[in-house]
Amino acid sequence: MAIQSVQSAASKENSTTRQPYDYRRANKLAYWASFGLLVLLALLWILPLLWAIDTSLKPETETTTIPITWLSSHFTLDAFTSTLANSQMWRWYFNSTLTSGLISLLTIFLASLAAFAFSRIPFRGNRIVFWVILAGIMVPGQILIVPLFTEMQSFGLVDTYWGIILPQIASPVAVFILKQYFDGIPAEFEEAALLDGASRLNIYWRIWMPLARPALAAVAIFTFVISWNNFLWPFIIISNNNMMTLPVGLATVQTSFGIRYAQIMATALLGGIPVLIVFLCFQKQIVQGIAGTTGLKG
Repeated sequence: MAIQSVQSAASKENSTTRQPYDYRRANKLAYWASFGLLVLLALLWILPLLWAIDTSLKPETETTTIPITWLSSHFTLDAFTSTLANSQMWRWYFNSTLTSGLISLLTIFLASLAAFAFSRIPFRGNRIVFWVILAGIMVPGQILIVPLFTEMQSFGLVDTYWGIILPQIASPVAVFILKQYFDGIPAEFEEAALLDGASRLNIYWRIWMPLARPALAAVAIFTFVISWNNFLWPFIIISNNNMMTLPVGLATVQTSFGIRYAQIMATALLGGIPVLIVFLCFQKQIVQGIAGTTGLKG
């Protein structure tokens, strides 16, 4: 008994003298480790962009020198001025802005109507039709190139703006995102509007669309960026140089430039500037629309 009491007293003494685990210090270490990893990943992502900027500002003769250097003897804008002067860059900017803008507007209009119907209008086969639309996400776009081209050719829409626009306005992803957002809007708004005699179309246009502005903005921005960067379909449907969008036009410029790396980098930067501006101006709307941080709860 005496030995057991001595052992128990010793164990109690050890437990009282044992230092507690410092959770605050561990959390701080984990925070700085995560921060350092994110900084490293950001540097790896931005390094090619910095290299493109550096190359585009060099004289053409210095882009192929060995050993490779970051700093030039003198930076110049000759690559940008030559690109803008010797190509139809402004025309391609206009074509891309027009087609991408119309694609975004039409996608928002059609996808929001479909999402509202799936979310708020009960009809037979609602879920089946919705899942059939979502199945379109699993279909690679390349599979539809031949039938889409045949269809556009039969309608006489080859080498036209509508030939670029119409095949790109059907977006199952946009329908899914907007339906999920519409499902989170309280049903009391709809019930109050129905009691006041509002039609379904009025509810959609005057209540649901204003409440879903963050989601609509996010879908519009993503649709604009995707259509702006789309190369394959405009390349197939357009052969007229005046009708080319920016990605297709930049491909022809790069081919004509050959190994003039400064001008190739300049064209790539000029093509990416509008997309970068869109993200910088509307990043708040993108986060709100996707994360659903507007305070609306279902």
